[in-house]
Amino acid sequence: MNHETEVFFGLLVVFAAAQIGAEVAQRLRLPALVGEIAAGCVIGPSVLDWVHVTEPLEMLSGLGAVLLLFSVGLENRIGDLRKVGGSATLVGVLGVIVPFVLGSAWAKWSGFDTPKALFIAAAFVATSAGVTARVLQELGVLDRTFSRIILGAAVIDDILAMLLLGVVSAIQSGGAVDVTHLLIVLGQAIAFIILIAWAGTHIMRRSSPILDAPINPFSALTLSLALCLALADAASYLGLAAIIGAFLAGLIAAETRQRETLSLQLQPILAFLVPFFFVVTGAQVDLAGLSELSTLGALAGITLLAVVGKLLGCGLGAWSLGRKSALIVGVGMVPRGDVGIIVASLGQHAGIINNETYTLLIAMVLLTTVVAPPLLSLILSREAA
Repeated sequence: MNHETEVFFGLLVVFAAAQIGAEVAQRLRLPALVGEIAAGCVIGPSVLDWVHVTEPLEMLSGLGAVLLLFSVGLENRIGDLRKVGGSATLVGVLGVIVPFVLGSAWAKWSGFDTPKALFIAAAFVATSAGVTARVLQELGVLDRTFSRIILGAAVIDDILAMLLLGVVSAIQSGGAVDVTHLLIVLGQAIAFIILIAWAGTHIMRRSSPILDAPINPFSALTLSLALCLALADAASYLGLAAIIGAFLAGLIAAETRQRETLSLQLQPILAFLVPFFFVVTGAQVDLAGLSELSTLGALAGITLLAVVGKLLGCGLGAWSLGRKSALIVGVGMVPRGDVGIIVASLGQHAGIINNETYTLLIAMVLLTTVVAPPLLSLILSREAA
């Protein structure tokens, strides 16, 4: 099998597995992404070994996550998010502090010295906006107050996680923490988000006709996608997750008169690309490394800490909304994302953590990703009933 044939065969297997997994999950009344992640575990190296996460799959996975957050931004307006800014900030800050403290305590109890314990704790922090956004989107509740708080808090989470990683990396390497540099990075991130969210939406409100100027009947979609990729690249350049830039691009596009048309035209693209993100996430888990009873016990422990950390921190931050909404926000912030995987990978490559700890952290990230969606779906369906 030549390289090109191998690449397309891998794409076919991943896409087919995603459709089967999503169908099974939905028939079991679970969110489709749970089935897609489970399908990734099955076809990945841990079980059937049909697919390995290659560069083409990683690229499609990243693009799927970017477009998913663009579509989520498209269903919101900056004015609606501004109304929940205070609550989102409190949820984001407490949602970082509490899991970080619990993660540090577990690592110290497991025998790691303080610098390594702080490094490991960084994997407990950041929320995966893509996972929760997909669930909220499937349940049709993106316009609710708690959904906007979750999305806003996830942006704040990402900024704080980026700064935290910089601090613990400096401590781990034995160097001094450069406060000036961290403040510059923080200023850049905040300035980028405010500038794009404020100036971008104001400009777009007045410039909507420009999207229809080209002859191409899909010009509004193509120009909006170009904006999405540009802001994703800009966010990545500043050290933020690319999906933050994509989310901001969606917020800007939501101010146009073509908003409904864009949302409809985007659906077939999302149906093709987004499943790659979740299947690839599942394919990265190493089930063989979790075969021992002691390892499974440790995994259960850190996953429980990861869940409780977000429930406590984010739930307390949203307590003013009422107990039910606070619970929804807490559960919605439970899924960990790329930052957790990146921290674990950096730690393994640098020799900070061994393979067993690496596997535990990756599995914790994926378990929180799998556990939260059905819980969120159950709570919201009961609320609707």
